[in-house]
Amino acid sequence: MYGNTQEGYDAFYETDMAAQVAAATPHQLVMMLFNGLADELVRAKSHIMAKRYERKAHSVNKCIDILNALTSALDYDKGGELARNLANLYDYCVHRLYEASNALSTEMIDEVENLIGELRQGWEAMGKLNG
Repeated sequence: MYGNTQEGYDAFYETDMAAQVAAATPHQLVMMLFNGLADELVRAKSHIMAKRYERKAHSVNKCIDILNALTSALDYDKGGELARNLANLYDYCVHRLYEASNALSTEMIDEVENLIGELRQGWEAMGKLNG
């Protein structure tokens, strides 16, 4: 009767996400990326544990795409050394995710989760100071 409910949910989610992105400040956009990355890292680990390797690959690729988006959002002129250090950290996380994917290692994903979690907390604190 309802057809494919997943397709309907996906369409709703994409529309809702587009509306949120359109209304977001730059800080909120970065937080959305961190939140999406955190969620996808959890999914990647669960796919490894459940031996859903095709889904694991998709999740890891999404994580890498988000890290690349975070890197591309850096302002090297204004951010200087801090921006370069963040770029290096994001690059390190990308490499660890490739290694985690190949080795089927949830521990390596945990490492990335911890690094990203600390950065996310810093961004949250900045939002409170500026908000």
